[in-house]
Amino acid sequence: MVNRLYVSPAARGHGAGAPLPAEAVAPARALGLRAVPDVAAHDTAATALYERLGRHRMATVAQDWGPHGLVDVHCCAAPDPHPPHSVGHPR
Repeated sequence: MVNRLYVSPAARGHGAGAPLPAEAVAPARALGLRAVPDVAAHDTAATALYERLGRHRMATVAQDWGPHGLVDVHCCAAPDPHPPHSVGHPR
């Protein structure tokens, strides 16, 4: 389980963070699971990165971060690689 991903301030803006979300969810995908990472709502740079990577915000929820109190996080899902097929008649 991955708790948080961070990029050092010196490396930000140079593409260092772009591969991290995919690498973090790779073990879940290998098991056929669909991981739904979250990102702190106040972290606008991380939110923008997830959106650029094609993830969409499913929900915003409050998480208890212990001494930091409640923190709002966006739950970000990747597009489903195997969407259900619609049932209907061919036209």
